[in-house]
Amino acid sequence: MNGDWLIRGRDGRLSVYLPEGDAVLCRAERAPGGPWDTPRRVGGDQKLHSVLAVGQGSDSYAHLVSWRPTTGSEFGLVHSTHFRPRLAALDWSPIGHPDKKGARTGTPAVAVDAQGRAHVFVRNKGGGVSMLGQKEKGGWGPWRDLKGRDVQEELAAVTGESGRVELYAAVSGGILHWRQEEPGAQPVLEEAIEAPVRAGTLRALATSPDSTTLFYADTSGDLCAWRPGAKPVTLLASAGPGPVSAVRCELDGHDCTLLAQRSASGRVAFAAYPTEQESAGAWWTESGPQLPVDAEVSLAVDEEDRVVAATLSPSHGQLLLTRRKDEPGLALEAWRQV
Repeated sequence: MNGDWLIRGRDGRLSVYLPEGDAVLCRAERAPGGPWDTPRRVGGDQKLHSVLAVGQGSDSYAHLVSWRPTTGSEFGLVHSTHFRPRLAALDWSPIGHPDKKGARTGTPAVAVDAQGRAHVFVRNKGGGVSMLGQKEKGGWGPWRDLKGRDVQEELAAVTGESGRVELYAAVSGGILHWRQEEPGAQPVLEEAIEAPVRAGTLRALATSPDSTTLFYADTSGDLCAWRPGAKPVTLLASAGPGPVSAVRCELDGHDCTLLAQRSASGRVAFAAYPTEQESAGAWWTESGPQLPVDAEVSLAVDEEDRVVAATLSPSHGQLLLTRRKDEPGLALEAWRQV
C-alpha cells in the first residue's frame, strides 16, 4: 500500500483500506471511537492486482488507485472515490496506462489538491514518471510525462498546506522532487539531490505553509529528513527495515511530527519531535505485541484530535489499533484487535 491507509472521514469515523486477493476491502467505525464494521469490498466486483494507492483531500474524500488486468499480460489503472467511510465507494473507473497500454510499470501514488482534484503518479516504461490529473469540472486530463530517469518502484506524493501537489522519487544514488508552481498546473522537476536512499522507504508530509518534508532511510540504515532547498539531515537510526509512517499532531501543546515503524524486534516503534526541528533529536519507544514480518503501520488523528495508530498484516488479516491516552506525553492505550 502506498499512502495513508488509516484515515479519518468527513463524518469523523476512522476507516482502513487493505488489498486482499483480487479486491480492496474497507473497514470503518460504526461511530467515531466506536466498534468497527466487518470488511466490505470497495468499488464493485472488478478483479484487481494486489497494490493500492490512497490519497485524501481537504474535503476528507478518499481517492483509491490500483491496477487491473485488461487483456493477456496487459494492465490498466483504475480509480475510485470514497466520500464517507460507511457509504459505498464509487465503482472502479479505468483511467488508462502511462504508455497507452502494456504491463504494470510500478506502484502508483495519489495526492489530492485543495480543489479536490486527484493527481495520479506512476513510473512509466522509460523509467521516468507520468501523471494524470482530474479536471476541475470532472473527467481526467491527458497523461503527462514529467521526465526523470531510473526512477525506483515507489513514489511519495503529498499535498502541501498551500494545496499544491508535490512528488518525490528515489533514483540510483539520489532523490528527485517535483512541485506545482500554481494550483492545477503540471508539476515540474525542481530539484535533484545526491543521497544514498534505500528504495521503498519514502514518506512525505506537509510540515509548514511553505514546506513538505521527505523521510527516507539511507543505505546505512539511518532515517533521514529532507526539505527541498536545504540539505538532508540524519534524524535517528531506523527502527526496522520497512517504511515509516508520519503524522502531524499536538503533544502537550506543541506541534509535533510523530513517526512510527515496525521495529527489528517486531513491535511498533514511535518517535516524536517538534515539527521541522530535527536538531531537537528523537528516539524510538516500542509498543504493542510482536507483529508478522509483513505488518504495516499507519497513523492518523481522530475526531478528538487524539493520535491513532493501526497495524495490518496482509498475510494474517489482523488489524490492531491503539489511541493516545488523555494524559501528558505519548501514553497509549492497550493495543486491541478490531
